[in-house]
Amino acid sequence: MEVVYPRCSGLDVHKRFVVACLSIIEKGQRHKELRQFSTMTNEILMMKEWLKASGCTHIAMESTGVYWKPIFHLLEGEIEAVLVNAQHMKAVPGRKTDVKDAEWIADLLQHGLLKASFIPGESSTRPCAI
Repeated sequence: MEVVYPRCSGLDVHKRFVVACLSIIEKGQRHKELRQFSTMTNEILMMKEWLKASGCTHIAMESTGVYWKPIFHLLEGEIEAVLVNAQHMKAVPGRKTDVKDAEWIADLLQHGLLKASFIPGESSTRPCAI
């Protein structure tokens, strides 16, 4: 399959922690690095700096509920981030751990196989003037 994003990351987001899989393809070889971060702001910022320093250009995250919001907003504007529907990701059998989920998300993103969920912008939440 064609590689769309040679340096990207998959995030499996939970209430108290995030599992991140950084996937880099160089010279035809894939290198994966896995790390776990808490969802406290200082740790999310450490994750962002690690991803930026690694040259990560795109991130896809899976989250049940609203746990993705602070992570998305702290990454927004510096790394291209997309939220993917957890139900679409769970359609694939055999992934039973957070690490495998993060790796799977990174792999699908790397090959351009994920569809981003709609996230309304700030302007869509403001009342309309008639």
